[in-house]
Amino acid sequence: MSYRRRPKARVISQTVLHIDDLAVNVTRKTIRNMYLRIKPPAGKIEVSAPARMSDAKIAGFVRERRGWIDRQRKAISQKAAPPSFEWTEERRCAAKANIDAQLPGFLRRWGPVIGRTPTHITLRLMTSRWGSCTPATGRIRLNLQLGLMDSRFLEYVLVHEMTHLWASGHGAEFQRRMDVYLPNWRVLRRDLNREMVW
Repeated sequence: MSYRRRPKARVISQTVLHIDDLAVNVTRKTIRNMYLRIKPPAGKIEVSAPARMSDAKIAGFVRERRGWIDRQRKAISQKAAPPSFEWTEERRCAAKANIDAQLPGFLRRWGPVIGRTPTHITLRLMTSRWGSCTPATGRIRLNLQLGLMDSRFLEYVLVHEMTHLWASGHGAEFQRRMDVYLPNWRVLRRDLNREMVW
């Protein structure tokens, strides 16, 4: 007996719906059911929905699960902010020095692979993301916290943001490129979101 693999769901569109006081990131895909996830470190709300699902049905789906959403976000917040850690000037300097020491090697390695390099990289403390990119200017920003973590996470975030120099969103083109550059990027993303310093 032979089994056929189910075709991978395609991303049709990505939007943000404002449902009551919640910002919900909605990805419409070639799937049959809706799925809801709360992602650390900031408790980001993500819904995967069938391609033709209406905004009204998605809003109803989210409202029905509001209690669960609030509980999950509270748990993430408590886990993500233990009172024992404080950013000090010494820690900031150490994190910056660690990132500055690693970036040249990573850029030499990944620039030729990806085919584009950032025009400028800024380090800053971020509370809701690990990095960001402005494709139009080629500027990349990295979370200073990465300087206190395993170097594989800094490398992953840098590759992630450099990939945005080709693909601005997280759709099929972005995922295709990441699969080529870092085949285990989804595992790295999962592990990174479990690691918090503050």
